[in-house]
Amino acid sequence: MLDGCELLLHLGDVGSRERDEEILERLAGMAPLYTVRGNIDTPDWAERLPMTQDLVVNGWRLHLVHDLADFAPDTSCDAVLHGHSHKPRNEWQDGRLLFNPGGGGRRRFTLPITVGKLWADARGLRGAILHLPI
Repeated sequence: MLDGCELLLHLGDVGSRERDEEILERLAGMAPLYTVRGNIDTPDWAERLPMTQDLVVNGWRLHLVHDLADFAPDTSCDAVLHGHSHKPRNEWQDGRLLFNPGGGGRRRFTLPITVGKLWADARGLRGAILHLPI
């Protein structure tokens, strides 16, 4: 499902084990990778992950944060990409896209296993939630 992606965004909760860093290494081998730290990202390697990141993709301003509660509403952006709840979300609110791809790793609670895809181009900013077959 990640074939053809021009960049990859990981919104935190990579993992709490030392070897979980390999997940980021594998993703970075597929496309440029931007990651923020999640609340379970506690090993030493996770200390290098920022709490937030701001990117501009084809003129669209994206703000990455793990927990939406940590988002400052006065942040200038077109989309807030967040994780933490692992609940998929693709919703416009107050002129901003609020996008949570859900969780693509092991199942959390009773939530579906999903990834998100964003398109940011001249046609607009739009997202889709993709359910992974298990």
